Amino acid sequence: MAINGDMLSNIIEFHGHSCPGLAIGIRAGDLATEKLISSRARDEELLAIVENDSCSVDAIQVITGCTFGKGNLIFKDYGKNVYTFVNRNTGETLRLSLNVAIDELDPDFAEVRTKAFAGEANPKEEEEFERRKDAISDKILGMPENELFKIEYVDIETPEKARIFGSVKCSKCGELVAEHRARVENGEFVCIPCFDDYSRN
Repeated sequence: MAINGDMLSNIIEFHGHSCPGLAIGIRAGDLATEKLISSRARDEELLAIVENDSCSVDAIQVITGCTFGKGNLIFKDYGKNVYTFVNRNTGETLRLSLNVAIDELDPDFAEVRTKAFAGEANPKEEEEFERRKDAISDKILGMPENELFKIEYVDIETPEKARIFGSVKCSKCGELVAEHRARVENGEFVCIPCFDDYSRN
């Protein structure tokens, strides 16, 4: 793993805490920069497609430079620990799929985690939760890459770069909405929350 201590501190500071999910993202982001580009991406050079909205994505943002704001971080709500990275300059595409669940690394972790998250853990159980959480994170950070992930170079249709759209005013709430996300209702533009969807299905 090529992540140094300063970068690790930045990732934890950005996310707010250290945890196994963050460790997964660290490994994914590190592999992406190692195998597709030599360092953090410049502008939209690297594209990340993530299939979950877990802690891992924060680490990927910090390491790769892929963000929602730049349009080179795409979220697909599949609930899968799958991360796909595209080097726009070369067309190379790396797909990482997690091979091992966190609870497989420590089968007793789920019980202490549930108590800790519910606020029902006593001080000893809280300490046990932190110890196990750190041990799993360390294990993830030290695992061989092929053991942690299924690593594939794949061919996909690369999404186009982010475009900038004009805004229109919603005829119901009066708020601005990007024109490509607006709906038409009774001949007028409306935003998605105000849109009265109609279906006979």
